[in-house]
Amino acid sequence: MVQTIPAKAAAAEIISRDPTTGEEIGRAPLTMPEEVARAVDRARAAQPAWAALSYAERSRLILNARKIVLKELEQIALLIAQETGKPVAEAIAMEITPSLDLMYYFARRTAEILRPQRIGIGLYGWMGRTSHIIHKPLGVVGIISPWNFPWATPLDQVAMALMAGNAVVIKPSELTPLTALKIKDVFTHAGLADGLLQVVTGDGSTGAALVGAGPDKIILTGSVATGKRVAEAAANYLIPVVLELGGKDAMVVLEDANLENAARGAVWGAFANSGQACASVERCYVHEAIAESFTQAVVIETKRLRQSGDKQGDVGSMITDQQLRTVERHVYEATARGAKALTGGERVPEVPGPFFPPTVLTNVNHDMDVMREETFGPVLPIMTFKAEEEAVRLANDSMFGLTASVWTSDLERGKKFAERIEAGTVTVNEVLYTHAIGQTPWGGVKQSGIGRTHGRAGLLEMVNQQHIHVNRFASVPDVWWFKYTPEAGRLFRGLAKRFSSGSLFQMLLLLPQMIRRLNERR
Repeated sequence: MVQTIPAKAAAAEIISRDPTTGEEIGRAPLTMPEEVARAVDRARAAQPAWAALSYAERSRLILNARKIVLKELEQIALLIAQETGKPVAEAIAMEITPSLDLMYYFARRTAEILRPQRIGIGLYGWMGRTSHIIHKPLGVVGIISPWNFPWATPLDQVAMALMAGNAVVIKPSELTPLTALKIKDVFTHAGLADGLLQVVTGDGSTGAALVGAGPDKIILTGSVATGKRVAEAAANYLIPVVLELGGKDAMVVLEDANLENAARGAVWGAFANSGQACASVERCYVHEAIAESFTQAVVIETKRLRQSGDKQGDVGSMITDQQLRTVERHVYEATARGAKALTGGERVPEVPGPFFPPTVLTNVNHDMDVMREETFGPVLPIMTFKAEEEAVRLANDSMFGLTASVWTSDLERGKKFAERIEAGTVTVNEVLYTHAIGQTPWGGVKQSGIGRTHGRAGLLEMVNQQHIHVNRFASVPDVWWFKYTPEAGRLFRGLAKRFSSGSLFQMLLLLPQMIRRLNERR
């Protein structure tokens, strides 16, 4: 069970509430800066022994934790649903199942991905030199995780960091602290040594304290504004960062797309997790020849959705009234300027929680906030285009670039179109879910972030790459060492002309000069 603390036991607390009802779920400490620093110190002290273990030994721990998650799946899913307002089924599908898959993948494949790699060094190899790369743990990885996916986001990063040999300190969102504490509970029961996984619950000051405590890397998932503050603070300590920030993800439906499937994809991509995903469909561009039929199909699919607060429907509540007000502002501004709400359009009346119904908008344009700013709510604005060039221009007309999708029956056309989109991930006839594929990289361009999580690229963010270079001719001096005699100068000019060409034949022409140079130095 997640450990919570009595009200009298802590100097300060944060209260976790069910957003659909406002009811208290539990409490967690508001971790003070000095305790954050101690947590990082404990992690640093525990890390060397963990790093000394083999990949196989680390793998057993991750797989033990995975077994516990499977055993407690229903309990964990309910906790996630209670803290976020999402349906239980969605907690299982979008958070627990992907993390289970990722845990298995990296438990089995990390040793292979991080094996030493020999580097081809061209003609230097003929001179008795070799180079290779080894991968060494960073030390302590600080993870600042979000409220919208409070289980999958930090757990994925924890599993990868641990497999790479690091210790971890998690700072979860103050809205979802109990889910993070449950992650620690799982790994503790799996046998993870004390200190290797710390959770510091609290607000923004706790996150700032984590950066200031000097971990070896910070991985943040959050807003652009928060990312900029964290990057600036980390720069003061020269701490490297991975930033997974916002999105305004475009969905482009070409005229030859399967309309029924594209409509279903648009509805799920826009309204899953109440649209509170950085990869949600927030802009939909449809070829004018099929726009009417596509929009009708979207409206039909949207009206079939059941929104409820019982954690058993299709769409739950939003996380806070503040987030709902952002959605209201975007929708009201758009409709006031001529947009039309075909479904939804205003918050659910006479309901205590922050419920906003799935909303389909038409007659939108790029002058509206709903097409420019991150809405992060259940809103699907649909805009038409005439030609493919226009669709590319519209899709790229954003300060964000996390994911996008293109829908077409011509797969080659779809792949070529995808390559023209400015985004970290572009899917063809798929939407939203590639964060769930642990084998593939995740991250964006432009203001959607820096670096990658997941996949080989994400695992390499968890290590330092060290270059080892060896000269097998231990007793032979290098010809370019001192002293710079006239003979040396002639050889260096020959190296510039012939050796740098990469041609073995050209290098062999220099052998007489090299031999004279070596004899000169005896």
